[in-house]
Parts: sequence; C-alpha cells; structure tokens
Amino acid sequence: MPIRQPRQPIRRQTRRPVHHRTAALVAAAACLGLGACTADDGRPDPTTSASATPSPSASPLAAEAVQPTLPATVLPAASAETAALEVVRTLVARAPVVVLADAADPAAQDAAIREGARLGAPVLLGGPGVPPDVLAAELERLGTRWAVAVGATAPVPDGVTVVRADGASPAPATSPSADATPTAASPSASRGTRASASPSGTGAGALPRTAPPAPVESTVLLTGVTGALPVAVANAAVMGVEAVDVPGGDPRALAGTVQAFAQRRPAHVVALGDGFGAPDRLAARVATASTGVELPGGGQLVFPAVPGQPGKRYVALYGTPGTAALGVLGEQDVPATVARAQGQADAYRPLTGDTVVPAVEVIATIASAGPGPDGNYSQERSVDELRPLVEAAGAAGQLVILDLQPGRTDFVTQAQRYTDLLALPYVGLALDPEWRLAPDQVHLRQIGSVGIDEVNAVSAWLAGLTRERALPQKMLVLHQFSLRMISGREGLDTTHDELATVIHVDGQGSQPAKAGTWATLRAGAPTVHWGWKNFVDEDKPMLDPAQTYGVQPVPDLVTYQ
Repeated sequence: MPIRQPRQPIRRQTRRPVHHRTAALVAAAACLGLGACTADDGRPDPTTSASATPSPSASPLAAEAVQPTLPATVLPAASAETAALEVVRTLVARAPVVVLADAADPAAQDAAIREGARLGAPVLLGGPGVPPDVLAAELERLGTRWAVAVGATAPVPDGVTVVRADGASPAPATSPSADATPTAASPSASRGTRASASPSGTGAGALPRTAPPAPVESTVLLTGVTGALPVAVANAAVMGVEAVDVPGGDPRALAGTVQAFAQRRPAHVVALGDGFGAPDRLAARVATASTGVELPGGGQLVFPAVPGQPGKRYVALYGTPGTAALGVLGEQDVPATVARAQGQADAYRPLTGDTVVPAVEVIATIASAGPGPDGNYSQERSVDELRPLVEAAGAAGQLVILDLQPGRTDFVTQAQRYTDLLALPYVGLALDPEWRLAPDQVHLRQIGSVGIDEVNAVSAWLAGLTRERALPQKMLVLHQFSLRMISGREGLDTTHDELATVIHVDGQGSQPAKAGTWATLRAGAPTVHWGWKNFVDEDKPMLDPAQTYGVQPVPDLVTYQ
C-alpha cells in the first residue's frame, strides 16, 4: 500500500477547469452540502429523507482532502476495490461519512457512486482485495462515524453508525466505459434516494448534514492502462480531481492528450495502474506533455505505439545545403528543398495507415579529404549556415535530423556544437560512423568506425538535453552498412525515454546486395527502429515507394541520397 503523504492544508480554488463528466458529480455533491435539495418550484423536496436533513443549526460535515506532495503517484489499482481504497488513501485525510458497497455488485457500485456524489463522501468497496480488517483500519484512519451502506456490505467497527441507502440501487444500471468518469444522478434522482438509520453498528441515529469537500488543487487523475475503475474515478471527482484518459500510459503519445495536459498543467498526477511506469519517469513525461509542444505528425513521441491509433513513419531527403554532390537535399534552394521533401513523403501516404512525416537529414559536419585548420578531417558547418533550412523545414511541419561526419574528433564534441539547433523540438541527431576516423586514418582510404561507449555517451548527452528542457522525444539515427562500423553494438543503450533510436542501413548497389546487408545488420540487433536508404544514382535499380515498403519489416525511416 502506498505510504500516506503528510497532511497539508487545502486552499479552496476560485477557478478550476472541471471535466464535463465530473461536473455532474460535483453538482450532486454540492446539492446536499447546501442543505435539503429543492423541488423544481423552489420548495423543500418532500421526498428527501428526514434522517438526512437534521436541524439547520447543525454544522454540515465534510471530508478533508490531502494534497499529494510528489509530482507523480502511481497506484497499483489491481482491482476495483483496491483502486477505490488507494485513491482514498492518496487524496482523503478525513471522511466522517463514507459510502460502502460490494465490489461484486456492479449495480450497487453505480448507486454508491451517485450516493457518494450526493453526500460529498468517498466510496469504499468490500472485496477480496480489501478484507474486513483492512476496511475497518481505513475507516478508523478516516475518522468515519457514519457509513451509508448500498446493498450487502462488510461489517464495520463499533462506533460507526450504518445507514441503509434504501432504494439506492437503480433499475438496471450500465457500467461506465473504461475512460469515462462516472456521471452522478440527476437532481431529481438524487432526491429520490432515501437514507434511513439502521441498528447495525453502534450509536444509531440520523445521518448528519454534509457538505462538499474543498477540492484538491492542481492535481489530475490518470486512467487508460487498466479496465474500468468507476469507483476510483468517482472518489477522485468527489475530491475535485478530474480524470484524463491516457491510452497506453504515456502522456506524450497522442496530440489530444498532450493538449489536455497543456491546458491543465498539473503540479501533481495520480495514476491508476502500474502500466504508467515508475513515478519519476511519469513525472518527466507529464512535464513534457504540459508544454504542449508537439512533433511533426502530432504528439511528442517519434514512434507512438498506441493500440487503435496510427503510428508514424518518416521519408527524408539527405545531403547538405548548397551542394548537389552530397545528396539530393542540396540540389535546390531552401524553399524548393522543403517542397521536394513534402512531395517525396506524399508518394508514401497511400501505402500505409500510419502518418507519413516528411523530413530532411542535413549533413552538419562533412568528412573532408584534408585535415583542415583544426586537423580533424571534418568541415563543421556553422549553426548560422544551417539555420535557414532547419527553421524552414520545422515551420513546414517536417522533422530535421543533423548528421555528423566527425573525422578524427568524437561525436560528443561535434554534437555539442549544435546545441542551439538540437534544442529545437523538431530536430534530431544522426551519427555516421563511416566517417569516424582513428588518429592514423584518412577518409576514403579506410572505412571509419566507432565504439559503443562513444555512441552511448552521445545518447546520454542528448537525452539529458531533452529532459532538462522538457523537449519532445528525439530521433537518434545510427548509420551502418557493416557490422564492424559500430563495435560492441550489443551494448547499445536504448533505455533513454527521451530518445527513439534508429539503425539506418546504408548499403548501396544491387538490390540482392542491399537485401543481404539488411538481413546481416538486423540479425542479433538490439531492439530499435529501422531505416532504409535509397541511393538515386548508385542503386541498381532504385526501389520505388511501393517496393521500398515491401522491405520487411517496413522501414520506419526512408531516406533519399
């Protein structure tokens, strides 16, 4: 069970966005908090039980909320009854009145949700996950003195008065959907629910007048990785915490979810289900989603994988601005390059149900035949030289990848030169080990290579930059056409949540040879995404878009050089 956070005073909010499904719950809870509900003509409703309407001089009782102290709290939520209990333990410090129901009785749960909303009281469920002694301990912690029972319930400790909610079980109830916040009964339905004293427990007497609790501030409940847990969601709603559905458990995955967090910018989230992952990772994901900044193609993940939702694939032009010798990207000016990238991607759209995103892979540091002024056999283009294309592509909704050919220096040193560009949300990074030389090597005499430690150092630096600036996920591309180009590849670190790693197969020539390179590099590879390069002049023949997507598995990134 989660450790209780220290109780903190709760300030009442003056303005708070409330989920439209939650509004009905809050309204129903407020009804009793204002005293007896009124009939349509404004007179006291004669159907309201006298036992629920004590003397006006009695002060109404209200549950007391507790503000989470951590940015993210992940609740196991293994069952309906444990999830309901975990939410109460997380958000409720005191509850003089609770509602009880049986986890095995869906109709009773639906009625209990309405009763809890009407009373402004949390609902606890009896069931295998919450045996009687655990339930009794929770009632004691909450300081509960009155329990409204809906249907069959577990016994309660001495000192708790049990009140039967006669007529609370509605005729056939429908179970809320997995992503729905349970909706409270209409005011007329609430007025038809009577509470009456029962001899169960001790100190039988009238149920006191209740009021809604002061809402928990700047906190959101996350659903989407478990089945329907309507009572847990309703308990959060009673405490003023709205639910946001996060299919798959990553707040960054979908455009709609990103915008939901950008609108709310919660300081705290409480997540239902271990599928949300570790709290610190979830907190970082929420912080990124709350920026509202999206990647080309929507959302903040390079390759989202949400069941029932399209993924993403990328089609890119490769080269460097101003020269046609290094690839098709440099064959035209900046506006024409952006337009050509768009047209190249358009050719792939009819071939897949995924979102096809146009991209440009820009050679930022160019392998050179001579050592150059710094002796590193690499010509580093300046940020100012690259910025016009980078920003034009970003403005057109295209992904940008900066490609490094470092010569005798290292990838980390060169990557850091382009921090200003990599800080843009739509810019990723590619490493080209063919052009990573040892101190005694020269381009075109030897094929370069890189050790896995250097690759992992780059990924750690890039992930840190992304995390510190709350940027969307970045693509990290590793070019390869022979196994020896990345030594120790089995040790590739793919654990950085901020990165999506692609091994890009750069073989050229005949299609049988390219297919052989593809198969060789995929064998025993780490779990990554895969890229394929079409060489316009060198491939014999070059594959057309349909043939390219006939490669198996279908490439996630296709580039044209």
